[in-house]
Amino acid sequence: MPTHAPPSPDATVLTRQDRSWGVIAHLSAIIAAVLSAGWLSLIGPLVVYLLKKDRPGVRATAAGAFNFNLAFWVVYLISWGLIFTLVGAVVGIPLLIIAFLVSVWCHLRGAIASYHGRPYTYPFQLKVLR
Repeated sequence: MPTHAPPSPDATVLTRQDRSWGVIAHLSAIIAAVLSAGWLSLIGPLVVYLLKKDRPGVRATAAGAFNFNLAFWVVYLISWGLIFTLVGAVVGIPLLIIAFLVSVWCHLRGAIASYHGRPYTYPFQLKVLR
């Protein structure tokens, strides 16, 4: 008698290449955020999504990374708006730093999960891509 259940018929099998694309979707957002102060963090996951949307595992990973970045893009926008006001800079700068650190942490967790072939669900998402 088997000790574990067989995989479900709709379970997505991730190839090594799929896992690599998933890691790229997660890490490209960090790189773009560092280079653009958060403004272009959407681009990497969107490019991966558009290139690999025919691969269900990569599509889900890239969509999650994009949706998460979209939510944080709104936070970055608010932070930068506050920074450019004298009173708001006291709130805007810490908010920007905290948002960036949370974003990096979540993307690193996502990249590690993708590397191991496991799905990662971001804690905050504006679900635009599916």
